[in-house]
Amino acid sequence: MTKHAKLLSGLILALSLVFLSPLAGAGGSLFGVEAAQAQTISRISVSGNQRVDNSTVISYLTVRVGDAATTAAINASIDSLYKSGLFSTVSVTFSSSTLFVKVAENPIVASVLFEGNQRFSDKELLSMVDLASRGVFTNERLQTDIKSIELAYKNTGFTNISVTAKTDVLENSRVRITFVINEGNRAAIAAINFTGNNSFSADQLRNIIRTKQTGWLSWLFRDDTYTDDNLNVDKELIRLYYANHGFPDAQVSAVGEFDASRNAYFVNFTISEGDRYQFGTIGIETSIDGLNTDALKNDIKTYQGSEYSASKLQDSATNMATSAADQGFAFADVRPRVDRDVANHVFNITYLVDNGPRVYIQRINILGNVKTRDFVIRREMDFAEGDPFNRSIVLKAKTAIESLGFFSSVNITTEPGDSADKVVINVAVVEKSTGDYGASVGYSTQDGVMGNLSLTERNFLGRGQYLKIAFGATTTGRTYDFSFTEPRFMGLKISSGIDIYKRVNDETSSSYFGTDTTGGQLRIGLPITDMVNLTTFAGFEQKTIKDASTPNTTWMGAPELTLNKAFIGYTLAYSSLDSETKPTSGLYASLSQSYAGVDHNYLKTEAKARYFMPIMDGSGFIASVKGQAGVINDFSGNGVYPTEGFFKGADLVRGFAAGGMGPRSASGEPFGATMYAGLSAELEFPMPILPETYGLKGAVWADAGYLDGVTWHGLADATTEPLRASVGVSVIWDSPFGPLRGDFAHILRKDSLDSTQTFQLTLQSLF
Repeated sequence: MTKHAKLLSGLILALSLVFLSPLAGAGGSLFGVEAAQAQTISRISVSGNQRVDNSTVISYLTVRVGDAATTAAINASIDSLYKSGLFSTVSVTFSSSTLFVKVAENPIVASVLFEGNQRFSDKELLSMVDLASRGVFTNERLQTDIKSIELAYKNTGFTNISVTAKTDVLENSRVRITFVINEGNRAAIAAINFTGNNSFSADQLRNIIRTKQTGWLSWLFRDDTYTDDNLNVDKELIRLYYANHGFPDAQVSAVGEFDASRNAYFVNFTISEGDRYQFGTIGIETSIDGLNTDALKNDIKTYQGSEYSASKLQDSATNMATSAADQGFAFADVRPRVDRDVANHVFNITYLVDNGPRVYIQRINILGNVKTRDFVIRREMDFAEGDPFNRSIVLKAKTAIESLGFFSSVNITTEPGDSADKVVINVAVVEKSTGDYGASVGYSTQDGVMGNLSLTERNFLGRGQYLKIAFGATTTGRTYDFSFTEPRFMGLKISSGIDIYKRVNDETSSSYFGTDTTGGQLRIGLPITDMVNLTTFAGFEQKTIKDASTPNTTWMGAPELTLNKAFIGYTLAYSSLDSETKPTSGLYASLSQSYAGVDHNYLKTEAKARYFMPIMDGSGFIASVKGQAGVINDFSGNGVYPTEGFFKGADLVRGFAAGGMGPRSASGEPFGATMYAGLSAELEFPMPILPETYGLKGAVWADAGYLDGVTWHGLADATTEPLRASVGVSVIWDSPFGPLRGDFAHILRKDSLDSTQTFQLTLQSLF
């Protein structure tokens, strides 16, 4: 090659490098676009699904058509499909611009069955499992349900519980799940022991804790279940009991030891009581001008010389703050200053009443009330949005809401409002059943076999109204009742109600005549104070008296007599009882008067009172004294019809039959009395050996009564003894259909014409 040729060749090569290098770069870019296009999803193919449609499967993918099929995106889609719980296996691959999704579906649960269960019903167990009928089956859900069942059994004392599951494959990818339960033997609580309890007996402390020792009726009541949660609650209950009975420094520890050989727990409480204290000097100091501290003294429950009580200390402060607010000092704050005198074992208390921070209520939130209307809860509060915030008044509202009986728990909390001087109040409630729908059958020595069908709703339509419809029957009569009460008539603190009733009593050898009574009344109740209530009533009643026997009842003069009665009256009641259903302390007293007209013309007056007092706190011994008296004043001049008189029996002096005492004819026909008086004393005590949870108690008592005065003028009273008396013992059972008591009586004084009854089974009441 010549020299010129070589120069030409080099020049051509140089020019090629200059001009072709951009093309080479462009060529590289074009190749990268082609590679990116090759990784883009242009189509999604779904296979293996039978029940779940394609669109549902695709909805769980994390990529869509047009997205890049990266490894991370494919793995994320696989995870998402598994988490849906619809598929047992999942495969996601990418090829030729197509994303291939292949799935195998989890089977559908056709039914859930249980075998070997006795403690819980199938319905109860079904509520514990997540694998509901027609749900999707997964092994994870199955294992979770097994653990839920085992936990429910362990919480009721079955420590040896074992649960397995059988899976039967049916057609159309369905399965039937059968939980096989081996309950084992229920673990008992062999003993509950206390160490260090020098001031209170073991029986006293056992009565206040939740954990109960196994007894011969535990198989029925299921009250001897051991749980760590119950044990922790019991420690606090014992500590509070000591703190409210003179021991502010008491400390309590507890341990539950399981003995596998006996399948039983041994529970041991260790108590360090500390020193016992009393209240010393009590004083009040205030920085509020114009506050009448003398008026606050009535709210103090911590009396000098009485044993120290943390609850009485708090109650006193709360009551004093409420009274100060009633005087117009809405921000009054009461703080007890406690000065400990170690040498004399007393606490000297000074209640400091000062103005608290000026904070107002911005908002009140009501939470958790599904059935109960908001206004039913709000009307129990003595405050509203915009009112001054007083912690003591809020605590009082909590007690008032709890007293409604509609909620299993009431919790009131506060949180800051929009500014420093505002607060938000949250009232969280947990509702409980307020309806009673059912039937009961019992036996009374007075009425024989008795039955009752009733519908009772204490929170009707969530409006706090009371509704009762009942039908009762005995071997000698029938009763029909309808009752409705509106607790806040027209939004006021006044109750109103209506009662409609029908009573049919057949004529028997002991009653001498039968009655058919239909009537009704309207009621209005007005609270005078926190402890005094006034109820006024007015109504109409028609009573037909039938006497088919021969000769007819002497005062009737005919086989049938119909009497119409319009009546009006009032009842004034005072109650300081600690419980309306199971009182242990306090006084209940009532005065009732009613005037009856139309075919009648008389005034009936009755007064009753009963005082309860605990004997040794925590022992379960309750003493009570009861007094009652009544008189009928006739304005007609002829007397009152015997059906309107007082027919007394065991309700005045136990050991006498119903209507078994009082004025009678020589043949034994009762006439009814126009006056009575009675006095009773009773000591109620826990039944030995039996736990309190069985609801069984005993009592010893003594009754004395006076009954005299013939109702209808001209009737000859053949009785000669107006005084009656008896003593006896009783067994009381808090039964499912009311507190039943069996009274064994020994008559000390009676009239020869009286009808007595050594044993009586009745429903217990205050009177």
